[in-house]
Amino acid sequence: MLGWGVIAGPFYLIFGLILALTRPGFDLTRDALSLLLLGAGGWLQALNLILAGAMTVVAAIGLARTPRWPRGAAVLVGIYGLCLLLSVVFPPDATPDFPPDGGGGTFSTSGILHVVFGGIGFLSLGTAAIVAVAWHLRRSVRGAVLSVVAGVVVIVGFIGGGALSQMPLGVALLWIAVVAGWAWLAATCIVAYRAVPHPVIAQRHA
Repeated sequence: MLGWGVIAGPFYLIFGLILALTRPGFDLTRDALSLLLLGAGGWLQALNLILAGAMTVVAAIGLARTPRWPRGAAVLVGIYGLCLLLSVVFPPDATPDFPPDGGGGTFSTSGILHVVFGGIGFLSLGTAAIVAVAWHLRRSVRGAVLSVVAGVVVIVGFIGGGALSQMPLGVALLWIAVVAGWAWLAATCIVAYRAVPHPVIAQRHA
């Protein structure tokens, strides 16, 4: 289960970048990846989010089963995974720039909910990283510091990116938040895996 937390981020980012580079009219310096849900090829980004969200939920269950792992942090990671899934159900509104000839400039219930679930997801993941600091501290000071930094970067990056979403700086901040969040989840799942007793290995050393 923890292995899926390592795979989820790279899978989402690589798949998303491939789509971004191959979709006509999409600009990585201007458009958020969630806009790839719109248009003729939107089902591919939907698949990306569904698979990444499902992997994250499974990883959250694995974290909940890790010895002494804070259950609250596991729940928060699970909420992040669920929000990824819900963002597919409620896609964003088109912008004046993407998709091409998509109109844009209007607000819908679906678009508002997409932003809400995005906010809940990022804040949950960032908070999970901060809540998990005590668990990391029992293993290494470096891990605890990185967990704090990741949590702050995810939260501040999302808030700043949302506030400046119409500017390249805002898109860059959102990218930083996304990468930091996935990196924290992957690194944490690796550390948690090492902390979990493995019966087969134990039997070999018996």
